[in-house]
Amino acid sequence: KTKAPAKKIAVLYKDRWTIETAFQHLTEHLNSEMNTLGYPPAALFGFCVALVAYIIISVIKAALASVHGTDVIDNQVSGYYLADEISGTYRGMMIEIDYRHWVIFQQMTPIKLTRVLKKLADKVKLSAFRKHPRGPKKPRPKRKSCKNTPHVSTAKILALRKK
Repeated sequence: KTKAPAKKIAVLYKDRWTIETAFQHLTEHLNSEMNTLGYPPAALFGFCVALVAYIIISVIKAALASVHGTDVIDNQVSGYYLADEISGTYRGMMIEIDYRHWVIFQQMTPIKLTRVLKKLADKVKLSAFRKHPRGPKKPRPKRKSCKNTPHVSTAKILALRKK
């Protein structure tokens, strides 16, 4: 038997659930498991693209959390809406913005990039990405039936009308 301190076990368990949550987000929001990709290299490539997209979303969420607070981002911002916005905005940016304008980001230090991300995160309207959790399910209404008249089949009713 091996003994490990409780704190170390707790940290490892938290890390495990961070990874599990990442895979859940990949599956739910980024379509990382596509049934049509039956060719293994294509499926692996699709998964890797989804993984890169997840990292991008994580960076955006971290920038938003640094400005708006971790609780607000974790509990009120939808990963699905963020992924959808990134997908649509990226297409437009690649059409409109010339590649020369992106060189600035290659040359930035991590500290400068962090400042830029925080400035941009401060301008984000969180209401556009708010989660819409489902409410409790409504119970099915009880069937209404006449106590005086038992159930009659539709075929019998139609047969009586023909007579």
